[in-house]
Amino acid sequence: MASKACCELAPVSANYENKGRWETVAGVKTYVVGNENADRAILDIYDVFGASSQTIQGADRLAALTSALVFVPDLFEGNPLDRSLIPPDTEEKQQKVQAFITGPANVEKNMSRVLQIREEIGSKWPSVEEHVGIFGLCWGGKIAILACGEDNKGQGRHFTVSGTAHPGGLDAKDAENTNAPHILLASPGEPEDIVAQCKEILSQPGKVGEVETYSTMFHGWMGARANLEDAANLTEYERGYKQAADFFSKYL
Repeated sequence: MASKACCELAPVSANYENKGRWETVAGVKTYVVGNENADRAILDIYDVFGASSQTIQGADRLAALTSALVFVPDLFEGNPLDRSLIPPDTEEKQQKVQAFITGPANVEKNMSRVLQIREEIGSKWPSVEEHVGIFGLCWGGKIAILACGEDNKGQGRHFTVSGTAHPGGLDAKDAENTNAPHILLASPGEPEDIVAQCKEILSQPGKVGEVETYSTMFHGWMGARANLEDAANLTEYERGYKQAADFFSKYL
């Protein structure tokens, strides 16, 4: 589920040398980075543009800052949303974007795959089983918070903490339903009223949350749209991943 801003701004390119490796987890090609002997893990769900250099660099930062094993599953199997379709300024582009959102990016289908990956992470890397978090960018943020609803319990299933940056499909009901600490890093590209509702809900007794709007940024500043050659974007990109990492380190 993508936001309106997600469908209006095209991502940029960035060059980066990955620190991790690719391997198969629960039948899904997955980028893995971090110490194999770690006692904590983060499942990092990308945005609709897939495993971009900026997203992989963010995963590397999360691993370095939290000392966790970080997993980025390629849920789109190398076929993310075609960047040339953004912005969807023709009827043909709109149809193709919609077909992608309801097809390869179908949230329910991908939730099932993410939970299978979560289960295998716990069995293949047993040292992390009790401390697995989930983080998502835009579309991936919707999956992250949905994964922490009322069914978020039990061995091989439980996520101890969740988070998102510039979330897609933002819904206050998801904040009400989550049973894990949650960090939400918003941009002006998300509905201000819903961000405020989520902040209020996550500040209530029994909830643990952190919500901040990066007012000078744009939807996607921590994902595929990040322009890391721009000093302001780079600074806020680094600050965002540091803030997320601090939250995960505290609650993971």
